[in-house]
Amino acid sequence: MKFPYNPKDKNSIIEYAKLLKGKTLRESCDSSVLQHKYSGKGNFGQVLEKFYFGYEPNSLAEADFAQIGMELKSSPLKLLKNKQYRSKERLVLNIINYIKVVEQKFEESDFIKKNASILLIFYLHESGVDILDLMIKLVDEWNIPPTDLEIIKQDWERINQKILEGKAHELSEGDTFYLGACTKGANATSTRLQPFSNIPAKQRAYSFKQGYVNHIIASIANEPSEIYGRLIQSVDIARGKGIEEFVIDKFELFYGKSVEQIILETGIEINQKAKSFYYNLTKSILGISLDKKIEEFEKADIIIKAVRVEHDDKIIESISFKKFDFKQLTEENWEDSEFKNILEQKFLFIFFKDIKGIRVLHKAKFWNMPYNDILEARKVWEHTKNIISTGNIVNEIMPNGTRKTNFLGKKDNKVSHVRPHAKNAKDTTALPVQDILTQENEYTKHCFWLNNDYIKNNIYLKD
Repeated sequence: MKFPYNPKDKNSIIEYAKLLKGKTLRESCDSSVLQHKYSGKGNFGQVLEKFYFGYEPNSLAEADFAQIGMELKSSPLKLLKNKQYRSKERLVLNIINYIKVVEQKFEESDFIKKNASILLIFYLHESGVDILDLMIKLVDEWNIPPTDLEIIKQDWERINQKILEGKAHELSEGDTFYLGACTKGANATSTRLQPFSNIPAKQRAYSFKQGYVNHIIASIANEPSEIYGRLIQSVDIARGKGIEEFVIDKFELFYGKSVEQIILETGIEINQKAKSFYYNLTKSILGISLDKKIEEFEKADIIIKAVRVEHDDKIIESISFKKFDFKQLTEENWEDSEFKNILEQKFLFIFFKDIKGIRVLHKAKFWNMPYNDILEARKVWEHTKNIISTGNIVNEIMPNGTRKTNFLGKKDNKVSHVRPHAKNAKDTTALPVQDILTQENEYTKHCFWLNNDYIKNNIYLKD
């Protein structure tokens, strides 16, 4: 077959790809593209492969442009108010073959063969617009930087280790930093056999996390890198420790010291009442300037949570997450839900203990929620979705006007609960279905919470 580029010449392929920039598939392909019948989430990429690059979409272990070892990937962008582009989602790579991957070493793995060099084509997502009319904004080749490659290797090995332990069914994106193992399939029931367990495991693919994709986009778009401060400066440091050990080592130097002592020793000026206080304190401990973001944390989508512990190890406060949109929640399915996405991220918990009335840095710990606990939290999400979508939020209105709801409380689930997260009762958002008892079309803003006892017993006290 004759291609409009030389499949043996990387520069020829890249130059041909760059002709797409500023155009749509309708403008870039011949009229045969109008006959496409590809459907599903990846249909833009399938049309791109067949009608622009001239080869049939496939799921081979080798790279799309096998003769030069370069993979083709397309992904949607969103445009921020500051006119910068950011990723709309993670970048899904190749399917994980649980049977085969455990026999591989990273350097010779299918992952490296397929993704060491990637031709990336980013298009601007517009809801309701035909895929043929989506505008292509960024096009370029991208290779994994050496220091990132070492961290990605550690991520790959963590995923492999879990498969070797017969726990492919327990894989979570929170297990790793840059390289995730995201669910991939026609539906939530898509499973594959795993080699060391009889339990079917959800089909998963390697993926670069959304935060990591943002850095790829920034590098292709030549955005300034001065806004980031880097923790790990070399491949040798990454190979020797990795992000987790490097960060915890830094925190351990300040264990037993008060917040005031830490501020004094790090020499920073910091507003203790600001919402960003604990993030800024973390930056000071890690040696990152306050005017910069922590590059590794941004790439890994790490969530920082500071927790106050009483002198007797009691944790009084539960931890809140983002307020949910009632309508959006009812339109989600669990696999793609915002709550599941949060629970599968990696957290850095920083515990401050009250010692004779003084806040002392007691412990820092990276954590991601175990598989069985995610399943438990799912029950809260499903119950919440059900009562909102059926208009059964309010159960009883007390004589004083207080409303008792059907949301699950801390006593109803060991992991999570739902309660208000609003300025006051009048701080409301729209309901998709009118509440039956109150006849109201709006309700006080709510969010999911992580139970304080769960935090104590499963994160703080657990090694």
